[in-house]
Amino acid sequence: MLSRSSSSPRWTGFFLVFLSLCSLFVPAVSVKHENFKTCAQSGFCKRNRQFADDVTSSSAWTSPYNIDPATISFSKGQLNAVVLKTVKDGEDKVRLPLTVTFLESGTARVTLDEEKRQKGDIQLRGDSKVRKERYNEASQWALVGGLEVSEGAALSEKAEDGFTKVFYGEGGKHQALIRHSPFSIDFQRDGETQVKFNDRGLLNLEHWRAKKEKPVEEKKEGEEENKEEKKEEEAEKGEDESTWWDETFGGNTDTKPRGPEAVALDISFPGYEHVFGIPEHATSLSLKTTRGGEGNYNEPYRLYNADVFEYEMDSPMTLYGAIPLMQAHRKGSTVGVFWLNAAETWVDVTKSKTSANPLSLGTKSRTDTETHWISESGLLDVFVFLGPTPQDLNRQYGELTGFTQLPQSFAIAYHQCRWNYVSDDDVKDVDRKFDKFNIPYDVIWLDIEYTHEKKYFTWDPLTFINPTKMGKQLEKSIRKLVVIIDPHIKNTDSYPVIDELKKKDLAVKNKEGNQYEGWCWPGSSMWIDCFNPAAITWWKTLFKYDSFKGTLSNTFIWNDMNEPSVFNGPETTMPKDNVHFGGWEHRDVHNINGMTFHNATYQALLERKKGEVRRPFALTRSFYSGSQRVGAMWTGDNLAEWSHLEASLPMVLNQGISGFPFAGADVGGFFGNPSKELLTRWYQAGIYYPFFRGHAHIDTRRREPYIAGSPYTEIMTQALRLRYQLLPAWYTAFHEAATTGAPIIRPNYWVHPEDEAGFAIDDQLYIGSTGLLAKPVTKEGADSVSVYLADSQPYYDYFDFTTYQGAGHHHTVPAPLEKIPLLMQGGHVIPRRDRPRRSSGLMKFDPFTLVVVLDSAGNANGTLYLDDGETFEYEQGAFIHRRFSFSAKHASLTSTNLGGRATTKTDKYLKTMANVRVEKVIVVGAPSAWQHKTSVTVMEEGAKESARRKQVDFEFFPADGKKAAWAVVRDPRVAIGKGWKIDFSDKSGGGDHGHQH
Repeated sequence: MLSRSSSSPRWTGFFLVFLSLCSLFVPAVSVKHENFKTCAQSGFCKRNRQFADDVTSSSAWTSPYNIDPATISFSKGQLNAVVLKTVKDGEDKVRLPLTVTFLESGTARVTLDEEKRQKGDIQLRGDSKVRKERYNEASQWALVGGLEVSEGAALSEKAEDGFTKVFYGEGGKHQALIRHSPFSIDFQRDGETQVKFNDRGLLNLEHWRAKKEKPVEEKKEGEEENKEEKKEEEAEKGEDESTWWDETFGGNTDTKPRGPEAVALDISFPGYEHVFGIPEHATSLSLKTTRGGEGNYNEPYRLYNADVFEYEMDSPMTLYGAIPLMQAHRKGSTVGVFWLNAAETWVDVTKSKTSANPLSLGTKSRTDTETHWISESGLLDVFVFLGPTPQDLNRQYGELTGFTQLPQSFAIAYHQCRWNYVSDDDVKDVDRKFDKFNIPYDVIWLDIEYTHEKKYFTWDPLTFINPTKMGKQLEKSIRKLVVIIDPHIKNTDSYPVIDELKKKDLAVKNKEGNQYEGWCWPGSSMWIDCFNPAAITWWKTLFKYDSFKGTLSNTFIWNDMNEPSVFNGPETTMPKDNVHFGGWEHRDVHNINGMTFHNATYQALLERKKGEVRRPFALTRSFYSGSQRVGAMWTGDNLAEWSHLEASLPMVLNQGISGFPFAGADVGGFFGNPSKELLTRWYQAGIYYPFFRGHAHIDTRRREPYIAGSPYTEIMTQALRLRYQLLPAWYTAFHEAATTGAPIIRPNYWVHPEDEAGFAIDDQLYIGSTGLLAKPVTKEGADSVSVYLADSQPYYDYFDFTTYQGAGHHHTVPAPLEKIPLLMQGGHVIPRRDRPRRSSGLMKFDPFTLVVVLDSAGNANGTLYLDDGETFEYEQGAFIHRRFSFSAKHASLTSTNLGGRATTKTDKYLKTMANVRVEKVIVVGAPSAWQHKTSVTVMEEGAKESARRKQVDFEFFPADGKKAAWAVVRDPRVAIGKGWKIDFSDKSGGGDHGHQH
C-alpha cells in the first residue's frame, strides 16, 4: 500500500477508490473517450470550427484583417507592419503587429501579435498575477539556430497596388506575395504558389475585450430546463461567449483571467494531395481528412499532450507528444509549415479536387489540401519551408529546432524492460538467463517499483538491497541499467526531496499562487517546474552519485508521465490555470512542459561527476519540437494486439520525418499478453525501430525472449542478432540524422520523391542510406509479404540473394515465421559486424564485413561512421568516417576518408582502432566474368612496402535460378580506418564486366 499525505482526507477516499479499480484491472478494448475533450467540448476549437463553417457557407464573406499600408517597413530581411482587425459595434480597430522574417536558409517566419496585450493594456479577472502578454517564449525552448536573417531578401522593384512582394531564398527563387486587404500571403517558388495563408479567410485572432458582468436574474420555475436552449439562442444573436471566461469539463472548472485569446489560421497547399506529420497520433502516415466522409475523421487532429490510457487505432485523438510540423508532398516538391505554439492545438485537414479543363489538352485534375490550425493562446508564429525536397525540409527544420542527439552506441542496441523487475536478484537472474540462451541485450530497465514507497532517488530496502552490486554485475558484460524518474514528487513526511522542493519554492503553482498538489503514482504529489532555471540547477544535484546512492556510471534515466499526467486533473493532466515560472499559465506552455523536464534530466546526466562527461541517455514519453536534442521517445501504452503492431510502423516513421527519429514502440505491446506468434513477429518488426525496447505491464505474464521456448526463442534470437549485426549501419544512420536531420528509418516517399504510387505507403521502410528495405509481417498467420519497389534497380533478399526487380510493382516475398523480409537495393555498400556477442560494448574492436550490393550498372557506394560510442570527443575529430565505392569501370572497391582535417584527437582514436580490420567482403550481383578468379589484389595506404600490394583469396558462387551470383573476398587484412583498394580486374586478360542478377 502506498503511503498518503496526512493532511488531506479527501485524497484518501479518492486513492482507495483508485486502488480498488486497479485491483480489478483487466485491459479494456479502447480508451475512455469521456475523459478527453472533443472539439465541440473545447470552447476555442468549437468557436473557430463554427467560424469556419459560417465563412465557407457565406458567399459574401470578407476577412476583417487588413494591413495598414502606412505601417509597412522593410529592412535587413524583415518586413514589419500593423494588421488592423475590424470589429463590430463601432469599436476601434484592433492593432496586430505583424513581422515577416526571411531567413538565410530560405525559410520565412510570420508572427502576428496583439498590441494591447503586448503593452499590458488589459485587465485580468480577479486578483490574477499571470502575465498579460500572449505567450512569447516557445521559441526559447524549441529553437536553437537557423535564425540568421537573409541580407539578400529584397522588395520587388515593381510596385503592385494592394500587394507587397519580397524575393528571398537562394538566387531570389522564393517570393512572398503579401496582400494588404484582406491580409493574406502566398509563398511561391519560381513563381508558382506552394503555400497560402488566409486564402479562405479563416484567420481569427481573438482580441482582448473587457468582461461584461451580467446582472444576476431571479431564477424562475422551469428555468433550469431551458438553460441550454437559452445558450443556443444567445449564440445565434452573436458570438458564443459561454467559454470565454471559464469552462467546465469532467467536474473541473478552468478560469481564464485573460479571457478569450485563441489564434487560428487557414493554411493551404495548392496541388498537394498528401500531407504528413503533426505527430503524435495513431494514424496513417498520409493524413486523412477531418470533416467526415467514408474512411475519414469527423474530428480535427488534436495536439495536447496527455496520458491516454490504452489508446485506440486509426484516430486523430491526442497522444503523449506534439510536433506541430506539417509537410506537403507531390511529385517534384516538398513544402511545409511549423506552427510554433505550445498551447492546445487542433488541426482540420480537408481536400478539394480541381477538375481539368476539357479544352486544355494534357492538363490533369489536381488536389489541393487545405488545413485549419487553431490554438488556445499564444502568438501566431509560423515558419514556412519551401523545400523543394524532403531532405531540404528536414534539414531546414533541424537547423531551427536542432538535430537528433548522437546517442551512446549502447542506446541503439536492445533494451529489456517490464513493469517491474521485482528485486536486484531478479535483475541479475534475467541478466544471467540472456547469457545462458546466448541472446544479446544491452540495457535492463526498472519501473517505479524499485523505489521506496514511490519516492524517486531512493531504493526499496527490502527488494533492492544492493543496487551497486547489481550494477557491477551488468558492467561485467558492458551492460547498462535504466531507472525511471518522473516529475511528480511524493508529498509526504521524512522525504528530503519534497522538503527541498517546497523550501526552495520550485513546484508548479495553482491559480491562487500556492504550490499545486495533485495525485499520481505516489498518491499526493507536487510537480517540479522545470521552466524555472533554479529548478533545473537543483534537479541536477539529485543525480550526482553521492546523492542518488546505488547508481553508477552505467545507470541512465527514463522520464515518464511528463505530459504531465495527473490522475485527478482535467483530462488526466494539470489544470490549465495553474501557473509556471515567469507568470505564464499552464495553458500557454502545456505541450512544452514534458520537454522542459526531459531537458533538466539530460542536463543532470551531464554533471553527475566532475571530470566524467559521457553522452546522456534519457527516454521521454512527452515531447515537443526540440525534444530530439536530448534523447529518445516511445509511443506509450500500446496493446498486445496485431493492430498495434501494424500502427507502430507509420507512427515511428512519422516521428522520423517530423524531426524526432530516435523513436520506438513497446515490443510485444504494453497491455495484455501477446501470443507467441505475435511476440515473435513484434521482435522481427522491433529490430527496425531506432529505439528498440521490449516492455510490458505489471499484470502481464513474463515474456523475455527465452521464455517462449522453441522455435520462438530461436527465431527472436535470430532477429536480435540481425539488429546487432547491422549496428554499424544503424550507428552510421544515427550520425547522418545528427548532422543533416534525415530520418533514421524512411518511408517510400522520402527515398523516392518522384514515385506517386508510393507516397502513401507506410508499412515498409528503408534503414538510413543503406538501401536496406524492410517489410515487417503485421498480420496473423501470414507466410508472405507484398513489397512495393519504386525503382528499377535490382533488390536482393538479405539472406539468400533472391532477386526482385520491377519498378512500380508489388513483389511477393516469402515470410514464414522464421523468415524476416529484408531486401537490399542495388547500389549500396552495407557495413556490419558478424560475430555474435552478448552486448554491443563487447563488439567494439570486432572486425567488419562489407556487403557490396551492385546496381544495374555494376556500381555501389556506402559509408561507415565510427567513434568511441560514449564521449563527446567525436566533436573534436575523434572518429572514423569512410566512403566505400565500387566502380564497374575500374572493377575495384576503394575506401576513402570522409572526415575533416585530422586533429590530435583523430590520431589518438585511430591508434585505438589500428587493429580493427575488414575481415570479409561480399559482392552481391557479382559479374559473371569473375567466375574463374581465385584471388584479388589488395593495396593499403601506409602499409610496409612488402605488404602494400598483396594477393588475397577470392571465391565466386554462380547464380542459381532467381538467386544472384555472389563472391567473397576472405580476410583482405585492411584496416577499417585507412585508405585502401581491392582490385577485382583480370589484369592478364581483361574480360566481361557485365552482370548476372
